[in-house]
Formats: sequence, C-alpha cells, structure tokens
Amino acid sequence: MSSKEPTNQTPGGNGRNPLLILAGFVVLGLALTLVIFGGNLFGQNETTETATANTNQSILQQVPAFEPAETTINQLPTGGDILAVGDLAYDFALSDVDGNLVQLSQLSGKPVIVNFWATWCGPCLVEMPELEAAYQAYQDEGLVILALDQQESAGDVAQYFDELDLSFTAVLDDEGIVSELYGVANILPTTFFINGEGEVTAIHRGPMTQAIIDDYLANTLPTTN
Repeated sequence: MSSKEPTNQTPGGNGRNPLLILAGFVVLGLALTLVIFGGNLFGQNETTETATANTNQSILQQVPAFEPAETTINQLPTGGDILAVGDLAYDFALSDVDGNLVQLSQLSGKPVIVNFWATWCGPCLVEMPELEAAYQAYQDEGLVILALDQQESAGDVAQYFDELDLSFTAVLDDEGIVSELYGVANILPTTFFINGEGEVTAIHRGPMTQAIIDDYLANTLPTTN
C-alpha cells in the first residue's frame, strides 16, 4: 500500500472552514439589512428635523401676522417697572371706536400724547377741549393723541367725542390692562408724553391746560434746526 500525505481538514469535510461560512452569512445578512432599511437608519435624524421644521412652519403660517409699519421703535418694551421720565414707553395695541387696531410702536418718529380718561371723569371733561386745542395746534408737526378710555363701550366713547367735537383718536382699554401696565390705577386723567424715539418726556396726573401741554410738548416735539 502506498501512503498518502495527510490533508488539513476540519470536521465537516470538504475542506471548508465553518467559521468562514458563518462569517459569510453574517456579512450577507448585514448587506441585506442595509439595502432594505439603510435609508431609514441613516436618514432618521434628517427626516425628523425636516418634519419638525415643516411642522413649525405650518404652525407659524396659521398665526395671523400683524403688519408692522415701515419704521418701528426698536425693542420697545412690553412691561416692567413703573414708568418714569426717560424710560421707553411700554408698547400696546388697542382698538379704536371703529374697530381699527392702533399700536404705539407703529407711531415711531412721531410725538405721542397718551391720555388715560373715562366719560364719567369730571376733570377729564374739563381737559378734553385743551387737548383738542393742542392737537389742532401741533398736528402739522406730527402730533398724535391717543385717548385711552377705561372699560367703557365703543358707542359711549364715540358719542362723547361727537358731543365735544374731538378729532384726535380714542382707543378702548376694555379690560384696563394698559392702565395697569402704565401704573395709572384710578388716577384720571393721567397723561404720558412720548417723543419719536419712544421715550417718556413727561408724566402729568390731573387735568391740564393748553399752556401746561405746550410746556411738555416743548421737550417732546422734534427739534428743528
């Protein structure tokens, strides 16, 4: 009998290493997984972020936008401590007697008198013709007067203005929120003078004459060279 050289065979025959076969199946399985699920596995974060962005954009588009004026007072505050002369006035938006929205920050560049009043206020009644006279005298210089009525109906306010023949703007502080914001409480009339940069130049509590208004406006109206 002739002798044969021994061969390097492992149990299982045919000279194939079972570890190599197993490794091949593992690699094949991973490849198939990547083919089937790869897009989801590697694109999940991007898709989630895109979906979130789309959702946010959709929500924002559902909120009606308030159209700002071409120029507005930058960073006009909406609340804080009790206002003093030199502070920036607090922004607010209220409806006039016709339902039009009036926002303080849209009056950038114009001197504004913000007058807190009510139809039942006796001193306010005395003061209103003085405010009208000031408005007629300075409206060509851009003066705006906002008379913030305290918690009364549009009809009552409109009738009051008609009877006194007032031509400046009455707005409705329906819930007294702006009155509280400005620290007015029940002290009527109270008047804030605000220059074109949004700064409070004077605060007056009680009725004013036109001479007093003139003095305050001297520091409120834009200076001319």
